[in-house]
Amino acid sequence: MELQTERLKIVPCTDQLLSTISTEEYKIGPHITMFLEKLREDSTQLGWGVWLVINKENNTIIGDIGFKGKPNSENTVEVGYGIIPSAQNKGYATEAVNEIINWAFTNDDVDKVVAECLHDNIPSIKVLEKLNMNKIGTVNDMLKWELKKRR
Repeated sequence: MELQTERLKIVPCTDQLLSTISTEEYKIGPHITMFLEKLREDSTQLGWGVWLVINKENNTIIGDIGFKGKPNSENTVEVGYGIIPSAQNKGYATEAVNEIINWAFTNDDVDKVVAECLHDNIPSIKVLEKLNMNKIGTVNDMLKWELKKRR
């Protein structure tokens, strides 16, 4: 399973993949360790957790993206993402999030993708706006966003 854009490969994170890719600037965070533990217990999590964003030009990981679990009972998944500082402000997040949302919408169990970001996270807000996500509210300091599948 692999998604491709013009500049990126987006691949579900596995122990095997991490052992074959350069992780120079990219740091493996606790969310990845937790996801890999879940994946070892339940292989059906593949695709619904962390994906690595790989720059095709130099085959290095420039960030991660993914869902916070399988679709829920309301056919909704939540997307999250992060790009390393040296690769920010180049459109990679928008490119990667757009591709993974398109992938999610090919699944019959997904009708809506949601996201959240801090109210002052301007780069993240710009990504979500470019993807035509709708701001649906604020809880504490978090902006809530959604995008419904077009029928």
